[in-house]
Order: sequence, then structure tokens, then C-alpha cells
Amino acid sequence: MLVREQRHRPLSWQERGQSLGRRWMLPLAAIEWSFEWVAYWLSRWAFLEVLEYLGALSVLFGVLFYLGEAGDRRQQKHYQAWQVINTAQGKGGSGGRIEALQELNADRVPLVGVDVSGAFLQGIRLRQARLARADLEAVDARDSDFQHSDLAYADLRSGNFRNGDLSHTNLAYANLEGADLVGAVLAAADLSGSSLKNADLRNCDLAGIKWQRITSIESANIFGVRNAPAGFVAWGRLHGAVSSPGADN
Repeated sequence: MLVREQRHRPLSWQERGQSLGRRWMLPLAAIEWSFEWVAYWLSRWAFLEVLEYLGALSVLFGVLFYLGEAGDRRQQKHYQAWQVINTAQGKGGSGGRIEALQELNADRVPLVGVDVSGAFLQGIRLRQARLARADLEAVDARDSDFQHSDLAYADLRSGNFRNGDLSHTNLAYANLEGADLVGAVLAAADLSGSSLKNADLRNCDLAGIKWQRITSIESANIFGVRNAPAGFVAWGRLHGAVSSPGADN
């Protein structure tokens, strides 16, 4: 917004001419003198001041209108993210799903029951995500971050979660059969009612897991598990778990 000030009445041309030391400056002085009079008369024109205030108000209304539509823009953004996820359903590759899922989760949108089976989600960051009953079968989610997420009743069969962080996750009644959890962190995870049949748990961090109600650990590889709770390894071997370094170790 312009800062307007009341201008003093300019000198007459006769007075201005007398103040000039050199005649060659007369044309320049005449131009300057003309502009001084124009500026003087405009400074006294209230209409211009009203226009300035209206301009400021239009900016204010524009800001308020933009803020008022924030909810609609967020809803549109969520709709587009879900469209990306649903369009790529059942297909391999990422298809933009990593960004879409992370965007929705960042806005605390529940991802309950989402189907991303077979997707390439390597390195995805979904902390505190609500993924109960989600279909993550055969996903490639190596180096991913699911800390403090709810994966209760989720399908993680044959998923690749190598070196992923699933600490403090709720995996109650989740299906982890055949999942690759080599080097993953499951510290403080709730595995109550889950199935780990044929899962690869080599070098997995199991500090503080809730394991007493695991339904199956048959043929799971528990070689080199770290920080396992007291009694877990013995219980696992008793119920069919194996301990083998594996060909890629």
C-alpha cells in the first residue's frame, strides 16, 4: 500500500526559474516542476486514497478466501492420493503409492484396509499409521519405517521387510507367514495372535516383544535373533522354529 502524504504547494514557475543557476537546466526544471504540480493535485484527491484502501481490502479478502478454502484443497489432495492408490491396486511397482500413502498418513488419514499387495514400497515412512486389516501381501518394503503403527489383523504374508523398523507396532493377529524380516527391528511389537510360520527372523531385534500368544512359529528361521525375551528361543524351537544361517548370510 502506498503511503500518501499531504504535499506543499509547489513554487510558481517564476520563483522556480529564479532559483536556477544555468539556463540549460530550464527544460529539465520545467518537466520536474510540471510533475510537482501533478503530484500536488493528486495528493489532494480523496478518490485515490479510497482506491488504495480498496486495494488493501481486496488483498485481505483474497487471503481470507484462500484460508477458507484450505479444507476443500486438503480434501481434493486426499481424493487424488486415494485415486493413485486405487488405480495401482494389484499392480507391481510403486505407481506413486509411496508418496500418496505418506501424504495421507502425514494428514492423519486412516489407512485401514488399504490394499497395496505386491507393491514396491521400499523405504516408505509410515510412522503411527492406522493400517489395521491392510493388505500388504508380497510388498517390497525393505528399509521401511512403521514405528508405532497399527497393523492389527493385517496381511503381511511373503512381504519383504528387511532392515525395516516395526518397533512398537501393533501386529496382533497379523499374518506374517513367509515374511522376510531379516535384520528388522520388532522391539516392543505386539505379536499376540499373529502367525510367523515360515517367516525369516534372522538377526531380528526382538527386545520386549509380546510373544506368548503367537499362534504359529513353525519353520520360522530364528538364527541370530537379537535381544530375544527370556524363553522365546527355547519356545520357538519347541514349536518348530529352525536356526540356520542361510545362504545369503
